[in-house]
Amino acid sequence: MEQQQHQLQHFIHPYHHHPLLFNPDDRSGRYCRGCDEPVYGPSYSCKESGCYHYSHHKSCAELPLGLHHPLHPIHPLILFPPWRYSADEKQFYKCELCKEYKGIYTYRCSRCDFNLRITCASLAAPTTIEPEFHHHPLTPFWKWITFTCDLCGKKDEGTPYLCHLCDFLIHGKCSIFPCKVKVVRHKHLLHLTPSSLEFHPSDSRFCQICVEKVDTHYGLYYCSRCDFAAHLHCAMGNKENINLQEFKDEDEVSEHDELVDSTTYEVKKFNVGKDGIQIAAELKHFSHEHDLKLTDEAMSNQKCNGCVRDIFPPFYSCVKCSFFLHESCANLPKKKRHPLHQHPLTLFPKTPYRKKDFWCRACKRNGNGFNYSCVPCRFSLDIPCSLISDILTHPGHEHRLILSSIESKQNCSCCDSNIYPIFRCTTCAFALDFKCATLPHTTRYGQHEHAFTLCYTAEDDSGEYYCDICEEERVPKHWFYYCVDCSYPAHPKCILGKYPNY
Repeated sequence: MEQQQHQLQHFIHPYHHHPLLFNPDDRSGRYCRGCDEPVYGPSYSCKESGCYHYSHHKSCAELPLGLHHPLHPIHPLILFPPWRYSADEKQFYKCELCKEYKGIYTYRCSRCDFNLRITCASLAAPTTIEPEFHHHPLTPFWKWITFTCDLCGKKDEGTPYLCHLCDFLIHGKCSIFPCKVKVVRHKHLLHLTPSSLEFHPSDSRFCQICVEKVDTHYGLYYCSRCDFAAHLHCAMGNKENINLQEFKDEDEVSEHDELVDSTTYEVKKFNVGKDGIQIAAELKHFSHEHDLKLTDEAMSNQKCNGCVRDIFPPFYSCVKCSFFLHESCANLPKKKRHPLHQHPLTLFPKTPYRKKDFWCRACKRNGNGFNYSCVPCRFSLDIPCSLISDILTHPGHEHRLILSSIESKQNCSCCDSNIYPIFRCTTCAFALDFKCATLPHTTRYGQHEHAFTLCYTAEDDSGEYYCDICEEERVPKHWFYYCVDCSYPAHPKCILGKYPNY
C-alpha cells in the first residue's frame, strides 16, 4: 500500500489506478469492505463511477499486509481478500478461531491453510493485559469457548482472558474498567469490587442508578461509607467528567462535590421570637426590587412567585406589589447540586433563556417561576423537583423509593405515564414519576370554599369513579384530589390546570 496525503492506494481495490480518498468524518453508513460493518467516522473510499463508493474504515484500510500471530507462530500471516475461487465458485475462508465463514478480510497462511478474520486477529493480538482491579496479569485463552465473565457476569462466546493463579476469567473489553469512578449520583468515589467477598450471600442489593438487582457474585462499583452500589455499566454511563488524579484522597473529592449555600437575601429587620431566636421579619431578596415583609396572614387565590404553588403562612410579601414568597422559597440557596446533573445548578428568579419559560427536565413541564439551571447545558429544574433527593419517602407509598435515571419500560403507578427519570420501589412493583411525586398535598380550586387533599386510594368501593370538574371517568388506582366536606373528587390536571407552574 502506498499512502499519500489524504489518499491511499489500496492493494485489494479492483481498479488499482483509483486511489481511496480520506474522509475524516464519514456519515454514509455504507458497509466497510474490510470488516462488513457500517462506516461512521474516519474512512477511505473510492469516488470514481462504477466503484460504488468502495469504502473502508480508516483502521481497516491501514491494516498491515502481514503479521506474526501467537495463534500461528511458525509462519507469518498475509492479508487476503475475504474470498477465494474454487472450481469457479467463490468461497469464504473459515476462521480458525471463531469457526465461521464471513465475507471480511482474512489473515492467512497459505502453506498451512490457517485463517484468521481480521476482527479475531485483533482481539487476540495482546499477549497479556494488566487491569487496574486485578493483582496478576491476565493472558488470552487461545480457544473460542462459551464462558461467563467473572466481572460483568454475562454469558458469552469468544476468547476470554484468564488469570491462572486465581482462575479469574473475563472479557478483554471488561479489562478497561477503572478501579475508582466518580458518578453524578454520589458524592464519594465508587470502588470496583470484582467479587462477592465483601457481601453476605443473602444480601439483596439494588443498583442505585437503575434500581435493578445487582448480582454480588460478579463485579460492581461500591461505596462502603454509604452502602451505595451500582452496576458496572450504569456507573460508567453516569460518570462525571472530572480528573481523579487532581485529588489526593477521597475527602477532597467529597469537598469538591459540596457547595456552600450562598445567601440570596439581605436582612433589613429582625424580630425576636418567644424562644429568643431571631427571625428575619423584613428582607431584600435578590429576585425582587422591593423589600419583603414576613406575614402569618392566611390568603386565598395567590401563588408563591418562587415555587408557583398556593401561598400559605408564613410567607414574605411585597407591600408595593403582588409578589409573594414562601419562607422556604426565600431561603433557597443560590447554588446547589442535584443527582440528575453533574454540574452545579444556579438559582434564577425567571427563565435564564430567551424563551418566556423554561422546561423542567424532571417533571417535563414548562414553568415561569424560580428555577435551578445549568445554562451551558440548558438543564433546568423547577423548585419542587429540585428539592427531591435520590431517595424519596412519600406518604402515598409504604416503602422508600429510589431514583432511577435510566430509561425503563415501567410506567408510573399513579398516572400511567412512561417518562423518566422515575422513582422505583425495590420491594414491590410501584413506580412514581416526578410529576406525581411533586403534586401538592393540599390545593385550592377556583372559588371553592374548601381545600382539596391529594388522595392515594379510591374514596369508596362503589366501582364508579368520576371527576366532578370534567365529569369524565377516573381510573381507580390513579391519585386524585378530594374535598371531604363536599364529597368532591377531581383529576389532578383538572384541579391544577394544564400549566400548573404558571
